Amino acid sequence: MRIVDLIKEKRDGHAHSPEAIRYIVTGAADKTIPDYQLAAWLMAVLFKGMTIEETTELTRAMAHSGEVMDLSDIPGIKVDKHSTGGVGDKVTLVLAPLVASAGAVVAKLSGRGLGHTGGTIDKLEAIAGFQTSLSTEHFQTQLKEIGVAIAGQTQNLAPADGVFYALRDVTGTVESIPLIAASVLSKKIAAGSDVILLDVKYGGGAFMHDFASARELATTMVDVGTRLGKSISVALSDMDQPLGHNVGHALEVAESIATLRGDGPKDLTDLCLKLGGILVAGAKLTPDAESGEALLRAKIADGSALAKFRDLIAAQGGDVRVIEEPGRMPQASLKVPVLAPQDGYVSELDALAVGHACKVLGAGRERKGEPIDLAVGVAVHVKRGDKVRAGETLATLYANDAAKAEVAAAELLRAYHWSDTAPAAQPLVREVILAPDLR
Repeated sequence: MRIVDLIKEKRDGHAHSPEAIRYIVTGAADKTIPDYQLAAWLMAVLFKGMTIEETTELTRAMAHSGEVMDLSDIPGIKVDKHSTGGVGDKVTLVLAPLVASAGAVVAKLSGRGLGHTGGTIDKLEAIAGFQTSLSTEHFQTQLKEIGVAIAGQTQNLAPADGVFYALRDVTGTVESIPLIAASVLSKKIAAGSDVILLDVKYGGGAFMHDFASARELATTMVDVGTRLGKSISVALSDMDQPLGHNVGHALEVAESIATLRGDGPKDLTDLCLKLGGILVAGAKLTPDAESGEALLRAKIADGSALAKFRDLIAAQGGDVRVIEEPGRMPQASLKVPVLAPQDGYVSELDALAVGHACKVLGAGRERKGEPIDLAVGVAVHVKRGDKVRAGETLATLYANDAAKAEVAAAELLRAYHWSDTAPAAQPLVREVILAPDLR
């Protein structure tokens, strides 16, 4: 078997055999196939696509290209959640302890931020002492003891995906739905959970800008997951404007704590309850997602959800005092109000522009490994559909550099669009595609 023949095969629109796909994935993982040939193959896939059978085999091969975590000795159904990323998306910080407080086992491997989107691991490191690099033994022991762990993804999980992803990022082949589906699912399957919920964002601040593309990706992932014996459900949620009010690492942790206490913004709370209800039902703790939502509301009300977050912080070496004193996290030296330039309704709040404003302040990185400022960010006070008068505060910038704050303020003002009438309401979750076992 030769890679050049497989490049030609896909270039001409033919389907690969399972053996051919395993050959390509193995060659990527062990570096026996050169990057330039892998890049050519990826471009052929982008143009010619893959059948669902090919996508399933690609996912399977990538998942088994490295370590596959075995969580079978941990009692209960293990659940996991993955978001395709957005601005102000701190759902994992709320959802993991919330669902664990209801009795599910939440095994969550997360990543760092890149570009305009924030990463869960970066956010948790705003808590002094919080350890995000856990050994497999620590991770599994913690799951047994408190039912939840959030850690950085190891390089041993799905290493072929790391090779493909790096090449896709620099060769214009990111947008291929089969390649996206295999990338996401291979890592989730390698992480060992039984029930997986994918939050696929669509809109200006998301990777998938339109609903149709997001839905195609969602249905593909549900189909592939089912074929591989995993319970995969997908929620399609709006990312045209930031989620919640706070964008920035310490700011988002603080908002997550408030949400677990029952004082969080409605959109963030509603989304976490919606997603959490699906996971609780998937873990067979309630008969359906609606009952799961009711159970989770009770866990917030009685303090169990916040107590579980405290347990999580303590188990991973963090300073639990942030629960009552969020000011112990890094704090910005400057608070700069951004004022409304006119009267009217906010017709649009561009999430991507808000994310860029945060990056200007130092909250984002262009390349992996770059330092970030955990204290800076934006608190958005006025969102889509709100009516304001000229001179009212739209948002507050948290900054450590006055010059950067000035540039960020201009970027933030460009995020706001105005109208004389209130815009039509948009659903936060437009559709949920449940795994066959949950329907």
